[in-house]
Amino acid sequence: MKSNILERGLYTCAACLLALGTVSCKGDEPGSAGTNPGEPGDPVADVSLTNTKRAIEMIDAAIENYFEGTGMAMSRYYNPYNGQKSSELGSVWMYTSSIEAVNSVLKSLKAQKAAGKPSLYDANFSRYTKLLSRLVDNLDFYAGTYTLTSYTGTNTWTVYGVNRGSGKGAAQVDGILNVYDDQMWIVRELLEAYEATGEEGYLSKAEYLTAYVLDGWDCTLDENGNQHGGITWGPGYVTKHSCSNGPMVAPLVKLAGIYKGKPDMITYGVINPDNTRSKATSQKADYYLEMAAAVYDYQMSHLLNPSTGVFDDMMGGDDNGGQIRYETVDGETYRAYVHLRDRVGTAYSYNTGTMISGAAALYGATSDSRYLTDLRDLCDKSFPFFAKAADGKEGCYTFAITGFNNWFNNVLERSYVDAVKAYPGAGAYAEAFQANLDYAYGNFLYNHMLPPNLLVGWNSDRGRNNMEAMFTFAFAAEYASLAEYQLTK
Repeated sequence: MKSNILERGLYTCAACLLALGTVSCKGDEPGSAGTNPGEPGDPVADVSLTNTKRAIEMIDAAIENYFEGTGMAMSRYYNPYNGQKSSELGSVWMYTSSIEAVNSVLKSLKAQKAAGKPSLYDANFSRYTKLLSRLVDNLDFYAGTYTLTSYTGTNTWTVYGVNRGSGKGAAQVDGILNVYDDQMWIVRELLEAYEATGEEGYLSKAEYLTAYVLDGWDCTLDENGNQHGGITWGPGYVTKHSCSNGPMVAPLVKLAGIYKGKPDMITYGVINPDNTRSKATSQKADYYLEMAAAVYDYQMSHLLNPSTGVFDDMMGGDDNGGQIRYETVDGETYRAYVHLRDRVGTAYSYNTGTMISGAAALYGATSDSRYLTDLRDLCDKSFPFFAKAADGKEGCYTFAITGFNNWFNNVLERSYVDAVKAYPGAGAYAEAFQANLDYAYGNFLYNHMLPPNLLVGWNSDRGRNNMEAMFTFAFAAEYASLAEYQLTK
């Protein structure tokens, strides 16, 4: 989980966030800062179009406020009251949130055009595809190259490090300076970019990073010849986290769909029953879907807390003092199995969100009823777990916003939208996020930005309103995904 990164000093703690939760209040009167869609006298009665307009408004302002130079260096914080941005730059995870928001807008624009509402598409699609291209191109400031010994071999990889480098390809990525979940979020957005634009370059980058992530899949065998399974948080860690498994399920299903019915093949490393290593070749569609199911099953069997119905943070309590174990086979060195004893840690909303999206994707691809059962259970148990009724405010809900929860909640919201096609009941949970955003937009919008606390608003001490870039992009991404949902509900 990202909170563990804080302990290791790779990220610093978010400053000046209020400790209260956001609240969805359908009955409160909006302020004068913005308009709520669908109200009497509202000039824009189409909620989907309004949502997308608001997402575009926030993204356009964020690009101006947080980014600098042709290399698009992204400041982590910006204060809309004094116009100051931080000297601290966002991590690759934070930077990727900007790509997520732009992709979400592109997706909503295409959906609106397909629904016979082309006005926003005509005005914004081209310029947003260009913005997307710039963002992805400058992602390479976080790229670097190193050599990794994994479970099936030693290979040189170019991947994305936690911190931005001095130039493209110059980032440090060895050891704990890259983590698998960062690569997974990038894979997700590259595939979204490919679907939005049809640009093959996005697909090829996504598949390369997918190969790197799956190189981290623990394919060592137990006494029954079954894979131990799971992906460690990063190549430099032994713990296996919800956040380094769940995010990969839906992208793998998407890759399987891209190659369904096509003859494209893939070659990958395997461990044989005698513990020797070799290569295997499969059709891409089959391999990607098989791995999606395997990663999904690992998380369901190891990280789902049956007492809460949501996912705990990680598998820990290893038997090697937190150190990677290696073994030599036929004169070659490979990563070896490290036993993990305990399912521990805080349940964060995004870890359940990625699995809701994964269940929806697997059900759509296979029609297997067990995924639909899981989908319903995860939706129905996660909302009351993460959303709490606000005292004295009927119909209102609070969500945690401390730490990075604003972005985590964005992943949960988007998962409910993903779930709606198979499970319409998830729509009610998505509507709570719509209400939260609308309340804040109507009451607290300032210089095209929403505050971290969507109910309470900005800090009265105007110098203490540093807003995380990734939270601004998260709110925009939510609005855009809800725009798509509003077309289909």
